[in-house]
Amino acid sequence: MWRTTPWSDTEWYERLYDQSVDVPGPATGALGAIAADSGSYLSIGVNERDGGTLYNTNLYFAPDGSLLGRHRKLMPTGGERLVWGQGDGSRLEVFDTPFGRLGGLTCWENYMPLARAALYAEGIDVYVAPTWDNSDVWVSTLRHIAKEGRIYVVGVNFCVRGSDVPRDLPHAEEIYGGDDDWLARGNSTIVGPEGEVLAGPLVEEEGIIYAEIDARHARKVRRQFDAVGHYARPDVLRLVVNRGESPAIRADDASVPGGPSGDGDPA
Repeated sequence: MWRTTPWSDTEWYERLYDQSVDVPGPATGALGAIAADSGSYLSIGVNERDGGTLYNTNLYFAPDGSLLGRHRKLMPTGGERLVWGQGDGSRLEVFDTPFGRLGGLTCWENYMPLARAALYAEGIDVYVAPTWDNSDVWVSTLRHIAKEGRIYVVGVNFCVRGSDVPRDLPHAEEIYGGDDDWLARGNSTIVGPEGEVLAGPLVEEEGIIYAEIDARHARKVRRQFDAVGHYARPDVLRLVVNRGESPAIRADDASVPGGPSGDGDPA
């Protein structure tokens, strides 16, 4: 979408649509099996296919392989609007786990202060922030969010060069270069609730980063600053989150828990 013209390059879109993921479907079944085999909570981004529309979606799986939920990116960025539809507030949610309340936002959605505040109001402890952003300031963004929310932030990015793009894609030789043409340099980082970098950033190399987290510590340091608690001023500022489903989403979709909860919930 950043190097081609998605509106007119139908060959690319047809391939993307064909390889996108139905929720639920065979791909989510396979991902659930991976979570179950490893006994892990799994958060993973997919191109979700629903009818004739694609969504930039983050899926969450439990250690028993069940699908906890999904979050569709609220606002595609720039040229992404020619590829993905918009999400809504019905799945702006967090999930209880043994290590804390888990949730997150996608890419530049993390620059939306009200979306972050909605998750803070849900008591989030572990915040997943997958992205394609390669800028020098992205790690600073992750540190800001961690300190603002007094939460653990797991920033995930991929590491891909132009040489990794299959040459059987239309005009690939013209659009993508070799090893020096970085589509994404990484920047995967884990940050603690006081803005301290616990692991990473991992740049221009593949790998896995690890960090120990303690939700009790995150909640303790909120005594200094709690953006939706004692440091909030609801008499001056008030956020209302519409958690209803948009008309584009089928109201009878029971595959994901946590449906509409009214016209709007004050946070």
